[in-house]
Amino acid sequence: MSFWYSLADTLLPFTWLEPRFMKNALLAVLVAAPLFGCLGSFVVSNKMAFFSDAIGHSALTGIAFGVLLGIEEPVFAMVAFSLILGFAIITVKNKGKSSADTIIGVFSSTAVALGVVLLSAAGNFSKYQKYLIGDILSIKPSEIGLLAGAGILTVVVWVFFYNKMLLTNLHRTFAKSRGIKVSVVELLFALLTALIVTLSIRWTGLLVINSLLVLPAAAARLVTGTSRRYLLVSVCISLFSAITGLAISFYAGAASGSVIVLVNAVVFLCCLGISTIQKK
Repeated sequence: MSFWYSLADTLLPFTWLEPRFMKNALLAVLVAAPLFGCLGSFVVSNKMAFFSDAIGHSALTGIAFGVLLGIEEPVFAMVAFSLILGFAIITVKNKGKSSADTIIGVFSSTAVALGVVLLSAAGNFSKYQKYLIGDILSIKPSEIGLLAGAGILTVVVWVFFYNKMLLTNLHRTFAKSRGIKVSVVELLFALLTALIVTLSIRWTGLLVINSLLVLPAAAARLVTGTSRRYLLVSVCISLFSAITGLAISFYAGAASGSVIVLVNAVVFLCCLGISTIQKK
């Protein structure tokens, strides 16, 4: 981390980056924002926004089980629970007859209610309310390391499965006819999304985590025409919004995750305006 601190002081001599915790926060968004942009492009195209929202809102349940099992670090309990929940949702969706949004809604509402009941009954609910809004300014180097590890995993998945995920996303039946194991691809993407969402909740807050995935991709979709450009623009918007929002939150004294979402919303409105003008 000392190398990063020296590099930031040399290349980024801004007032808002003088505190060490802001350097940590910047490094975190530089790692996480591209992940949001990449995953968000598929989340939006595959109409899985409700899924990522369900994973985010179920984080408290993971914490509750962690408390019951005596797990000291909440993030490990959250990750484990989110992966189990993601696996259950996709499995039931592929084997059941109910619509995807119905299945996600059932699992999500049940998990959230169970988490609130367990934490409130144990008297621990107020202790974990910080996860509702997040706090990127308190992020630790070890947590940044976990995000970086997830980033490496995402790159590996993208290298080996991007075309399969893209084809599955565009036409599920045609993908099957090409010998692609659609269920496996969907499950892999769902688990990857669950992992990234859960690891990011600590600093984004579970109330706005889904917006950080959806808004950059939704904005990029308005102004792009190809899948690769869509992915690139989504990543760029996510990075711009994250860095800009972090700087604004420092001066405004507001929650960083929420400010980043607002910047994303402004970018979305700008892209919407550009798209409307182009159509005319």
